[in-house]
Amino acid sequence: MTDRIVDLSEEPARLAVRNGLLTIGRDGGAEMTVPLGELGVLVVSHPQVTYTQAVLSGLAESGGAFVTCNAARLPVGMLLPIDANYVQSERFNAQAHAPLPVQKRVWQQIVRAKVMAQGALLERLYGDDKGLANLAQKVRSGDPSNLEAQASRRYWLALFRDGEFRRDREAEDQNRFLNYGYAVLRAIVARAIVGAGLHPSLGVHHHNRYNGFCLADDLMEPLRPRVDSAVVDLVRARGAKAPLDREAKAALIGAVAERVEVDGEARSIFEGASRLAGSLVAVLEGKRKRLLIPGI
Repeated sequence: MTDRIVDLSEEPARLAVRNGLLTIGRDGGAEMTVPLGELGVLVVSHPQVTYTQAVLSGLAESGGAFVTCNAARLPVGMLLPIDANYVQSERFNAQAHAPLPVQKRVWQQIVRAKVMAQGALLERLYGDDKGLANLAQKVRSGDPSNLEAQASRRYWLALFRDGEFRRDREAEDQNRFLNYGYAVLRAIVARAIVGAGLHPSLGVHHHNRYNGFCLADDLMEPLRPRVDSAVVDLVRARGAKAPLDREAKAALIGAVAERVEVDGEARSIFEGASRLAGSLVAVLEGKRKRLLIPGI
C-alpha cells in the first residue's frame, strides 16, 4: 500500500467516489483519480471544494484521515476512522487504566527523544546543539523538572537565529508554516493511533478537556523537528512573511512524508508512526518497556 498526502488548496474542485476511487474534478481540467486505499491524509483548504458523504465514509473505511482548514488555509478539524482495530475496546481500557508510573516512563522517553532530535537538528544546521544532548540525558521519569521547556527555550532561540522569534500559533510569520506542517504530522500520527486500537483523546502527558487528540500530541513530539527543518529552509529561501501557498505546502508535506529510521531501516512516515503506536500498545499491556520511536 502507498500512503499519500493530498492537499486541495489552490483551486475549486468536486470530490466524489467511484469504484473505490476518489475522483477529483476541476473546471476545465482533466479528472484525477486516487485509490482510496492509497490515501493516508486528505487535506481540504480551498473554500470551493465540495465533497459527498461517500468521500468521507469511503476515506474513513479505508483508514485515511480527513483534514479541513479555515479561511486562512490552516487546519482546524480532523475526521478519523473509529472502527480501525478489532480489539480497540480492550485497548481503550488499557489506556484508561494505565498506571501512572508507566505513563511517566513513556513521557520520559518521548521528551528525551524530542530533545535529542532538536539537538541533532541544531548540530546539523549550525554545528552546535546548544547542550541539548546533555540535557536530554537528565530527563527523569515524568520530566518533573520540566526539562522539555528548558530545551524548548534554547531551541527556538537558536533555530532561526532570531532572538525575537517566539512560538506563537497566532503569529503571522514562520509560525504559519510550523502550524501547517505540524497539523499534517498530527493527522498521520492520529491515524496510526486509531489503527493501533487506541483512543487519540487519552494522552499520557497532554490532558485537555477541549483537545480530542492529546495522545497524538504526545507521540508526535519527537517528530516535530522534521517540520522545523523544512521551515528553516523555507525562511532562508523566501522569508518568514512568505505566503503559505502551494510551493510552501508542497515543501512541508514533502518534509513530513520523508522516510524515517525504524530499527535501523528506512520506513515511510506512516509505517514509522504505526510502529510507534503499536509499541505504545505493547508498553501499556506490559509486553515491553520502551517505545519504538522513529529517528528523524
